[in-house]
Amino acid sequence: MDLLLDSLKSAFLLLLACDPELLDIVSVSLKVSAASTLIASLIGVPCGLFLSYSRFYGRQLLLTCLNTLLALPTVVIGLVVYSFISRRGLLGSFELLYTQKAIVLGQVILIVPLVTSLTIAAISKIDNRYRKTALTLGATHFQMAVVIVKEARYGIVAAIIAAFGRVIAEVGISMMLGGNARGFTRTMTTAMALEYDKGEFVLAVALGLTLMTIAFAVNMLFHFFQGRSRVDAV
Repeated sequence: MDLLLDSLKSAFLLLLACDPELLDIVSVSLKVSAASTLIASLIGVPCGLFLSYSRFYGRQLLLTCLNTLLALPTVVIGLVVYSFISRRGLLGSFELLYTQKAIVLGQVILIVPLVTSLTIAAISKIDNRYRKTALTLGATHFQMAVVIVKEARYGIVAAIIAAFGRVIAEVGISMMLGGNARGFTRTMTTAMALEYDKGEFVLAVALGLTLMTIAFAVNMLFHFFQGRSRVDAV
């Protein structure tokens, strides 16, 4: 108990002092998480829109695979991506392994299914008359898509926020593809794991408090936009 209290006290002092190492780790985490969320949103939102209104052979199988990928462990993604970007891998010549780009790549693969699935769920709540009315008035498919996205905006934003919350707290991909290099690929989760192994709890607790604060803020935003989405749907 004394160890926990002493660690919490020291962690709070570390946070108040704005320790450079702590800020650097948090900065790397936010940078790679924001980049992967942005890229995944640019892929997942259009895919969700396409799958919501398209009807083709194999669509149901594709949706089943998409839902299955939601439960894919991060270490599996890390292993698969590692096999491609390692020196002997297909993409080894790009020298992506143990870089922030590698972490972003793995995290994008992790959350694209999440963004796509939640986007489909958000669009499914929109009255189909919006789409039919837009097309009847002569709107192009792109203009119709803009109308639908505008109506489902709160649900889509909630999907993006949920995706960010997923990657900011993951550890498997960051550890396997980033290598936990100090000042370069060390994220909050990988640093916490390292500090724990070293028996140094102060920095780990400080990072844990920071991560919990970010996770709480992300979840508050998610529930806010999710609530707005439900109100609009009614």
